Amino acid sequence: MRRRDLLAIATAAWAGCSRRRPGADLGAGDDSDLAEATVASLRDALEKGRLTARSLCEAMLERIREVDASGPSLNSVIEANPEALADADRLDAERREGRIRSPLHGIPAMLKDNIDTADSMETTAGSLALVGSGVETDSTVAAKMREAGMVLIAKTNLSEWANFRSRRSTSGWSGRGGLTLNPYFLARNPCGSSSGSGVAVSAGLAPLAIGTETNGSIVCPSSVNGIVGVKPTVGLVSRAGIIPISHTQDTAGPMARTVADAAALLSVLAGPDRRDEATATSNGRLARDYTRFLDEEALQGARVGLLREYWGQHRQIDALLDDAISAMQDAGAEVLDIDELPGIAEARRPGLEVMLYEFKHGLNAYLGGLGPDAKIRSLSDVIQFNEEHRNDEMPYFGQDIFEDAMAKGPLSEPAYREALAISRDGCRRAIDSTMDELTLDAFFAPTTGPAWVTDLVHGDQSSFRGCSSAAARAGYPHITVPGGLVQGLPVGVSFFGRAWSEPRLLGIAHAFERATKHRHVPRMLPGPGLAEADPGPADSS
Repeated sequence: MRRRDLLAIATAAWAGCSRRRPGADLGAGDDSDLAEATVASLRDALEKGRLTARSLCEAMLERIREVDASGPSLNSVIEANPEALADADRLDAERREGRIRSPLHGIPAMLKDNIDTADSMETTAGSLALVGSGVETDSTVAAKMREAGMVLIAKTNLSEWANFRSRRSTSGWSGRGGLTLNPYFLARNPCGSSSGSGVAVSAGLAPLAIGTETNGSIVCPSSVNGIVGVKPTVGLVSRAGIIPISHTQDTAGPMARTVADAAALLSVLAGPDRRDEATATSNGRLARDYTRFLDEEALQGARVGLLREYWGQHRQIDALLDDAISAMQDAGAEVLDIDELPGIAEARRPGLEVMLYEFKHGLNAYLGGLGPDAKIRSLSDVIQFNEEHRNDEMPYFGQDIFEDAMAKGPLSEPAYREALAISRDGCRRAIDSTMDELTLDAFFAPTTGPAWVTDLVHGDQSSFRGCSSAAARAGYPHITVPGGLVQGLPVGVSFFGRAWSEPRLLGIAHAFERATKHRHVPRMLPGPGLAEADPGPADSS
């Protein structure tokens, strides 16, 4: 089954919809355009009856049909939910009866196609190997969103297997979904692996989406698509029912157009889950409502460490960073120069070893637990499927990472434990000790460079070193917000810090966002654009 067949669902769902376009009812100002509407404005329209969950869902399905599946064909949606309108009708009935599940009642959202949903949608990680496998239980993330009254409107395309199949991969491509395009300049890359989630939110196909990250896969696509991405502390959000790479580093997180919207979604997602033992560590460390930390004065008195090792790669990005420093100082922050975080570069190779070991272990467990219709039960089965379907699954790049992971032994091997000590524990020590020594509230750095030109022949060509690895390997929180444009291409800036510091980071990111207002609506222009240089991605998986 191909994406063109799956998107026929969106057309069919849309065919019975009203032609009324609800965005005009939102009121004056920027939020009058539904594609840029905030969660707060949508909630207000729902509460006052200017919108219903159904009319909002209809409008999103129409926009998917018009923008994503035709016209410029961004290709960010891998499958629309044929049950979305019925779900919206039930939520509207609950609202009429006075039952409001949460502040996100009736709000549509998308999920990356490596997150289980026990409905008519597939969960495949973008791979043809898993089409038809079926899942019998919602992921905890999906279940929490349904409990909050959200409409799961679609699954998004991704870099296949969360970009953990080949070192020569092209971000945003999957065998099932094809190639996702950047909404600013269509010839440029959306980064990954949460490519479709980043593009869909940026292009106004949904106000919210869920991405997943092992190393860079939320923050990189958020950065190059001009939106906000939050990678939480590992253990804040359950990974149960998410196709795994690394239980040390994996997490799901919100992607949105504003920090406030991301905080609202994080409030739904966060919390302990018996299906994921890592979440037990969140007890006593999570908030019921992360929006209460959105303080426009949060930069006043904040101590922010500038990681200068990321300067000097691109002169226009350096200029954006200098402007960001001035904005933070004007808002009352104290900024301190830091040459580099010790030991982060040395953790790169051990960090890959950890992921290879944990991928084999975790994927075999996930695939072994699929329902009776599943034909793929192990990493070995996936490798064999790809070889047998080489023309469809490996037309551009191979599966060398899969093969390397297949060669690894059990997690009891000393080589795995040694790699884990260097990667996870070393990165935690570097972050914690530096923050303690300088009494920091957050680190600051460029998330990654502007989007590079997509190249299916050579794959992603990395020339800009992003800052995702330290927080990713430590399992610590990381937030990216728009930091400005380089020749029309968005560049995100990052705030990250110690474990469980989401409240402080959200406040700082919100204050920065409000002070700078760097979100720019994508224009979906053809061609590669005129970026001065062509930097590639940060590590993204």
